[in-house]
Amino acid sequence: MTKKDTKLVGLGREPSLHAGAVNTPVYRMSTVLFPDVETLVDGNQPYTYGRRGTPTTRALEDAFCELEGGARTVLTPSGLSACMLAILTVCGAGDHMLVTDSIYGTTRISCQRLAKRLGINVTFFAPTTTAAKLKEQFRPETKAVFLESPGSITFEVQDVPAIAAAAHEKGIAVIFDNTWATPLHFDALGHGVDLSVQSATKYIGGHADVLLGAVTANAAYKERLVHAHGDLGLCASGDDAFLTLRGLRTLSVRLKRHQESATELAIWLKTRPEVARVLYPPLHDDPGHVLWKRDFTGGCGLFSIVLRDASDEAVAAMLNGMKHFSLGYSWGGFESLALPCRYHRSFPKKFEGPLVRLHIGLENVDDLKADLVAAFERLRGVS
Repeated sequence: MTKKDTKLVGLGREPSLHAGAVNTPVYRMSTVLFPDVETLVDGNQPYTYGRRGTPTTRALEDAFCELEGGARTVLTPSGLSACMLAILTVCGAGDHMLVTDSIYGTTRISCQRLAKRLGINVTFFAPTTTAAKLKEQFRPETKAVFLESPGSITFEVQDVPAIAAAAHEKGIAVIFDNTWATPLHFDALGHGVDLSVQSATKYIGGHADVLLGAVTANAAYKERLVHAHGDLGLCASGDDAFLTLRGLRTLSVRLKRHQESATELAIWLKTRPEVARVLYPPLHDDPGHVLWKRDFTGGCGLFSIVLRDASDEAVAAMLNGMKHFSLGYSWGGFESLALPCRYHRSFPKKFEGPLVRLHIGLENVDDLKADLVAAFERLRGVS
């Protein structure tokens, strides 16, 4: 069987269809012309209107679909729109959805605001809830369970196969945000997920220059996904699809470097007196490591550190003036980022001090260590 990192090189490209071009070209199109009335009426040609797909967007959808092992993938303008599309594929007015409390913050806000306005009732559950305990929260009107593992701030790992099995016993769909691991390191559909969501903005794009989301469905939810996608008028540009296809080619080598550097820095950070805890499932002593080791084939460059008790002013002094870590909300690009974490939770976790999320980019690890050493000196200077 061909390995995924080999597939990444060839997925979504057909040089014979594009004058031998090794990369699928950018197609910018809205109106599509038909050769005659009969073809127009029957819709009997591959492309009918730009919103319904172009050769560039279809190439990326096909690549995602094969990588995920799904029945159909659709593209959206952002990761958030992909999350909401997945929800609206399976939920409507009067339905109930269970959502992990560690969900991406903007998805949480949309669940509380937009989903509520549409009549979808949302209950958040603690991210370490077992499948047996979660079953107790199922209602007759529960239509979906939304998981994110690991969570992108506090990094709890969920038992996805057990939760999926429990949900499927009741005919409940499982949605999974797989942005942290990507399909390269976590086989979402193979672990029981029905709709796998990607913010391709992050590691798959990989260069901090594209906004894109993707949802991949299994056979059971394929038609509902396509219909919801079309009804909402969602689409992606050929330029963004091209950039994402470009990023896909190097995903394997980039993720390997991200994880290697992140692991080295995470182990080093555990020795620092300023750091109370490192939240990173690939570490052997992380609470989620056993599940991560069982279900994942790799990690990435994103983790959080818990500082020992420090004021907001001290954290700001730490982060201001960093040379190689920039301040920014996103992650998954080539650059290292730092972010002070403030988040709302229904089941707040108690930590020794404030959280700082780090994305470890492709810079030299020694340079990143030196940057953090200087940052800790500024932290101590205020505390």
